[in-house]
Amino acid sequence: MTMAYKFQNHGDEEQGRSAAAAHAQQPRRKGIGTRVWLVVSESGNSHVEEVGKHSIMRRTGLPGRDLRVLDPMLSYPSTILGRERAIVINLEHIKAIVTATEVLMVNSTNPLVVQFVADLRDRVSFPKDMPHQNAENDPNSITGPPVAAGPKLLPFEFRALEACLESACRCLESETQTLEQEAYPALDELTSKISTLNLDRVRQIKSRLVAISGRVQKVHDELEHLLDDDNDMAEMYLTEKLAEQTPLKDELYDEALEDEDEGGVEEYKSRLSSDIFTGVKPNVEELEMLLEAYFAQIDGISQKLYNMSEYVNDTEDFINIMLDEKQNQLLQMGVMLSTANMILNAGIVVVGLFGMNIGISLFDGKPRQFWETVCGTIGGCVTLYLIAVGWGKQTLDILLLAWEMLSAELQSYMLFL
Repeated sequence: MTMAYKFQNHGDEEQGRSAAAAHAQQPRRKGIGTRVWLVVSESGNSHVEEVGKHSIMRRTGLPGRDLRVLDPMLSYPSTILGRERAIVINLEHIKAIVTATEVLMVNSTNPLVVQFVADLRDRVSFPKDMPHQNAENDPNSITGPPVAAGPKLLPFEFRALEACLESACRCLESETQTLEQEAYPALDELTSKISTLNLDRVRQIKSRLVAISGRVQKVHDELEHLLDDDNDMAEMYLTEKLAEQTPLKDELYDEALEDEDEGGVEEYKSRLSSDIFTGVKPNVEELEMLLEAYFAQIDGISQKLYNMSEYVNDTEDFINIMLDEKQNQLLQMGVMLSTANMILNAGIVVVGLFGMNIGISLFDGKPRQFWETVCGTIGGCVTLYLIAVGWGKQTLDILLLAWEMLSAELQSYMLFL
């Protein structure tokens, strides 16, 4: 029994060692909320970082609800949010956080995202690669003639925002042009030949048109909302807020040290928060001009989609008119066939009467009387048919005239109201 106990303990120890070894060989699980981010610095360099959600929140000063906008698994509409230390951008394929010194993007292998990253690096690194002016063009030079200053350089966050807007507008413009090249020929072909294949093509085109129009309208509404609110645009001046924040802190802290009251530090903190909050807002004209340019571009894309939608509606109206005409022709043919069937039944009644097994003087006549009777019956049926058709058309004309008069009276009554 002692030997069996030793063997059992030895087996338990072996199982424990194997379980510990298997646990050690397993890869470590990533932290909760950890995601791979692509970081583009203000110098144009890019690198990949694996950062957790809380680290991003401390790094950018964003709350958790703003980070949910960038979640690829969730479907959020186009959004541009200006916060104290960052700008959250969710436009089409672009999901990025723009700060005063860097851009953080959700890493993706989408070709549109790869192209956007290349454009972003070129745009943010372009000002640093500009050649310096020589002494002849230097306005501070003694010998050289003074020249006018060049255009003002946009801050880093505005250059990044411009790259995002440009990429989103380029994507929407490309999809709109592709849809235009497919829509107009398909609609023209449908008007010339109504078939199941053409109707299915137009149905798919209309579905794509509705989807693209909704996306464009979301971007349009977001830019319009920003342009209508100066406070939201003022929140996007991250570089100026970062430059003004440090001198303000130092100045208020020096004043607090000079104050001999015991509540100097507490007063310093309260004054710091109040002065930063009630500070002078920067001039938003620069950002407003930037947003106005892309708002006009989005408005042009929206106008193209509206024209295409109107063309689709006109085509549908034309198809409905053609179908109504065909339906009216079928109804008219049905009425004529029903009338002919009724008259034919009347002729059959006459034939049935003459076919009775009774004796009348007409049966004792010559063959000429038979043909006279047949021709008279047929002629009577044709005459009755023409009378019925003419009466039906006259009645229909009277009904249409009465409907037109009633419609005119209703329209005049509505105009009077």
